Amino acid sequence: MIPGVRFTVNNPVARIVRRARSNFFWAFVFLNRPRREAIFAAYAFARHTDDLVDEAPSPKIADENLLQWRRELQACYEGRATHPITIALAQTLSRFPIPKVYFDRLIEGVEMDLSHHRYPTFESLYAYCYRVASVVGLICIEIFGYKSPLTRDYAERLGIALQLTNIMRDVGEDAERGRIYLPQNELKRFGCSENDVLGRKQTEAFSNLMRFQAQRARRYYRGARMALPSTDRSSMFAAETMGRIYFRLLDRIEGRKFRVLNERVTVPTLFKVSVAVRHFLTSRVSR
Repeated sequence: MIPGVRFTVNNPVARIVRRARSNFFWAFVFLNRPRREAIFAAYAFARHTDDLVDEAPSPKIADENLLQWRRELQACYEGRATHPITIALAQTLSRFPIPKVYFDRLIEGVEMDLSHHRYPTFESLYAYCYRVASVVGLICIEIFGYKSPLTRDYAERLGIALQLTNIMRDVGEDAERGRIYLPQNELKRFGCSENDVLGRKQTEAFSNLMRFQAQRARRYYRGARMALPSTDRSSMFAAETMGRIYFRLLDRIEGRKFRVLNERVTVPTLFKVSVAVRHFLTSRVSR
């Protein structure tokens, strides 16, 4: 059983979290109960938002889903939540006053998947990564608690690093949906054609392109580490756990010579558990 979540049959937050036995779960399992429940509610909101688009039978229905979900978010902030997920989120907001704009940006990011299947430059991709990943980090730090406003910069940079790693891992799966999240000008620079990516052909040009993406992701991991103020390091142990797990995922992607078009690279559960325990214990000692 996942601590802090009541697994009733009709509890959608519990169902979503139970499916998320993933990098996310192990990063947050050692939070105290109020923060853990708050994180799970925020995660359920994000996951459900994503599902409203990915599981919709048509773009038109996906648009309608998001419109209704925006109304439900507004109702949540006005104390009128009706969906089980936003009811749980409302309970979170009573403890942790998370700015509504973060959830608005998250919905905007998911909405981009309906119309943006290509990104001409990294700058345009950054805007997407910020909305679907960095704002999640900004939501999380409101729950973790922080003293320095510089920690928001840490959350933004770490979110970009995590999303760039996700993009590298999921290139093949995204290609099946006709999506390419690698900047078009960089495909051209390395001589990698869209047809090769969509056809899931492992070429030397693709490997060189991915090596370049990995170098960029590493710069964002470094930037996040440098941006984290020492005053907030212990309270960010869950975020640091997530960062370490994804950094290991990046190592494994590189170790497999970027063969991600036809196989999914993962991190062993034992590694995730050991990282989570280590960061939690370190945070306890440093307080």
